[in-house]
Amino acid sequence: MPDASAPRTRRARRVLGALAMTALLVWLAAWSWQQPFLLPLRTLWELSRLPAAAVMPVPVQGVAARDIAATFGAPRGADRQHAGVDIFARRGTPVRSSTRGVITSIRDSGLGGRQVWVLGPGLERYYYAHLDDWAPDLDSGDVVAAGTPLGTVGSTGNAKGTPPHLHFGIYTRDGAQDPLPRLRAGAASGRP
Repeated sequence: MPDASAPRTRRARRVLGALAMTALLVWLAAWSWQQPFLLPLRTLWELSRLPAAAVMPVPVQGVAARDIAATFGAPRGADRQHAGVDIFARRGTPVRSSTRGVITSIRDSGLGGRQVWVLGPGLERYYYAHLDDWAPDLDSGDVVAAGTPLGTVGSTGNAKGTPPHLHFGIYTRDGAQDPLPRLRAGAASGRP
């Protein structure tokens, strides 16, 4: 006579096997999440949950916010407007990240010439353009802290022939935002 408890035993084994596999997958996911190779992804997750930076330091070493002209929205040629601020300094002056973030692009092309894009708090994009050079060993996917060197002031791209400067822009889902109020708020707060 067949054992009536056999189907229940098989079902219990399947349930226990599924629970063990689920526990193993949860442990593996938790372990993986803490590994260095997932630092950029972890940082992006954290940045997506933070509000946009309302206060930030000037990204060019030694330049005070009061010395930056309010040129956001000024006409540039016949068909465009200035979508940032120009921060003038000597060629080679260090440029540092104004926020924590993940480098999404390092390139030498277009109007910005040598440029670095950083995805920061609130998933805003920070644009550092006209660089003379990039910081050594800088790479896309790097996680940067506020103050991390990105490059040096220059005049690449459409800034050739102009005094060296950093074009600094902030882009949100709604388009370009004026960085100057945030830089001035940073100066007023006493942040370096």
